[in-house]
Amino acid sequence: MNSQDFAFDPLNEATRRSPFPLYARARREFPVYEHCGLPVLSVFRYADVEAILRDAETWSSNFARFVQPYLLERPELAEEMPPFFATSDGEYHRRMRSLISKAFTAKMVRALEPAMRAAVDALLDKALAQGEVDLVPALTAPFPIQVIAQLLGVPAEDGPQFQKWSRELTQNQVQGVLRLPGPEMVERHVEATRAMHAYFKTLIEERRVKPRADLVSALVAVHKDGAQLSYPELLQMLTVLLVAGNATTTALISNMMVELLAHRDQLARLRTAPGLIPTAVDEVLRFASPVQAMPRLAAKPTELHGRQVETGQLVLVWIGSANRDAAVFERPDEFDVGRAYNPHLAFGIGPHSCIGSLLATLEGCVVLRAMLERTRSFELTNDEPLPLHSSFVARSYARLPMRLVPA
Repeated sequence: MNSQDFAFDPLNEATRRSPFPLYARARREFPVYEHCGLPVLSVFRYADVEAILRDAETWSSNFARFVQPYLLERPELAEEMPPFFATSDGEYHRRMRSLISKAFTAKMVRALEPAMRAAVDALLDKALAQGEVDLVPALTAPFPIQVIAQLLGVPAEDGPQFQKWSRELTQNQVQGVLRLPGPEMVERHVEATRAMHAYFKTLIEERRVKPRADLVSALVAVHKDGAQLSYPELLQMLTVLLVAGNATTTALISNMMVELLAHRDQLARLRTAPGLIPTAVDEVLRFASPVQAMPRLAAKPTELHGRQVETGQLVLVWIGSANRDAAVFERPDEFDVGRAYNPHLAFGIGPHSCIGSLLATLEGCVVLRAMLERTRSFELTNDEPLPLHSSFVARSYARLPMRLVPA
């Protein structure tokens, strides 16, 4: 289904800055959209997005080559650098997810809250002393890195190196869905992955001798006792946890600041009713989803709204659109920090739902509470358009120049 007077180009900067009117029209008129010149279909309605994410038998997540481009260009590396568990299917995915679930528990996440508060306070001490800062390097990027470092049990002072590796692995992430990666990008991914593996090998050997109450020790125990996790799989598991545990949370916190400043009545409401902080974080996840789209591959012939879909067809499910669907959400384009019914799909749903959703939500709550308690006001220092994140599937910003006024 297509139309001469409707075009949805996910790579276009204007579209990326304001996709919501296009999402709305697509939901009404083009629930399955065939992109001109791109090998992909897009799906926009909540019901379709949810159904596809739930149905792993029909819609495969075996798209590791898009986020690990070396698997496409250099398949001989697959043994050294296996697919990430989130971009796999079937028994491999079930086994890997089961193992990480045993180690990465809700109890472990909740126990991190005091350390989270201390980390936010330390970062805000510096930011407030400066007055005017770019909040990305001052807070939204280093904070999730420090939290995941605490969770894994790695030194906080290694945070800048983790950020560098993470940038290398997430730069233009998933762009391979639409465009083949160049050899330079592939080589950067390989180098960063090998550097992270070397780092974790040292850490693993330390934990074999002296285990601690951290995630690395828990995964080492799973590897040793169950013989179900190969050494390369263990290294990749730690790699993806470090990357996934910070990039999207940085986006969540950045988006939270931007949306609160764009909706000052809601910011004022939170200052008088901080009990709304959890629902406010959920509303940011719905209204400005850090991940706007997820890819899926048709595992068998199927049909979408009367359109035949062949095996291997790539489909983008637009979470950012689904989360604004009036069929599910009242006043979908209104930002409401007290929204009671909010079944957003920001963390996905079904067998591939985000395993770190509790961690990310808690981080958002801790940062928001600290910003409300420790500032009298905060605002952007100018009205210039904020530079966007490099990936078209992400909704976030590379810089946040802000002025902070202490409480």
